[in-house]
Amino acid sequence: MPDQFTIGLKVRGLGSALAAVRDQRDVRPPATAEELEQFETDLMAGCVLARASAGLADGTIRGDVGHLEQMRSWLGRPLWEMEPPDADAYFGKVLRASPSGTRLGALRR
Repeated sequence: MPDQFTIGLKVRGLGSALAAVRDQRDVRPPATAEELEQFETDLMAGCVLARASAGLADGTIRGDVGHLEQMRSWLGRPLWEMEPPDADAYFGKVLRASPSGTRLGALRR
């Protein structure tokens, strides 16, 4: 068999099972820009639902989403690609240069 397959044997009690597992990374093409945008939207919706189910007020959730959208716009790429130096630059330079009401709102959340 090619290298992309793995053979596994599981023993349960007195019986056993044999399984061939294939690496799916070779089969699926890279995600399109549209798929990444849909994934990002789904993540944001999941975040909103989780915060709402935790009992946070709508205004708090709206503020949190607004800050995430600001960070996303500034970064210019998905937030999961943000590295610590990016966060340092955003909070240390960009947010510091914004009006004090914006900074206070960001720090309270």
